[in-house]
Amino acid sequence: MDTSRKKNIVLFGQAGAGKSSLVNLMAGKDVAATSNDMERCTLHWQQYNIGFDGESYTVFDTVGLNEPQLEITEYLDAVENAYRLIQDLEAQGGIDLLLFCMRAGRLTDTLRSNYRLFHEFLCDKKVPVVVAVTYLETEPVMEDWWGRNAKTFSSQQMDVVGHACITAKNNFQNLYEESRVIIRNLVKQCTADGQRQAWIGGNNMFVSLMRKLKQLLVGNSRVKKDITPRLIRRCGMPPDLAKKLAKRIDKGAGEGAT
Repeated sequence: MDTSRKKNIVLFGQAGAGKSSLVNLMAGKDVAATSNDMERCTLHWQQYNIGFDGESYTVFDTVGLNEPQLEITEYLDAVENAYRLIQDLEAQGGIDLLLFCMRAGRLTDTLRSNYRLFHEFLCDKKVPVVVAVTYLETEPVMEDWWGRNAKTFSSQQMDVVGHACITAKNNFQNLYEESRVIIRNLVKQCTADGQRQAWIGGNNMFVSLMRKLKQLLVGNSRVKKDITPRLIRRCGMPPDLAKKLAKRIDKGAGEGAT
């Protein structure tokens, strides 16, 4: 395995969970804007290059779902974003780690849908997932939150290989520095050389993702509009390939062809 390659982390979670603050916590400086100005389209993303403890990482801060289901227009926007995201990830070596950022609280339907979107739909369950639970600065011991909630994750089939109970609010200085150590150690441990090869999916990943995303459509609505023109115009896809992939997505063709 190439030890000089940057590790790629896909960061996901709902708006308001503190994803941008989490990026800054890991980086040790402000690299991500902490406002909600990022375009709120499913699978839109911002990319940040960070480094710590002698390792380099690229963090893809991605927009997940704000509701447990998608409207048709959101699905069509996601087609475009998904294709570009997968192309970008593939060009940079694939996905090494999924980092699920959630605000401390109960596991809602939207959180479960986001977990499925990234772990099952995007990565075919082939990439390890870790969870960073934020806004725990009022807990007497931040780690205690996990002790109370770990069984809930298991019962909801939201499997994670590691967790970090933290605060990403820098006005709690001691807890903030403690949190930086916790999240950095978790990322290093779960992207260590020898863990596994980065997951690369290509066009098969795209077709599978878009077919599975249909499961989240409100009322299982049928996508009546041909997505081929969007793939050609907005994604820059060759017409022949666009037609082929659109047909596979629409008719649920086999996963083998590229």
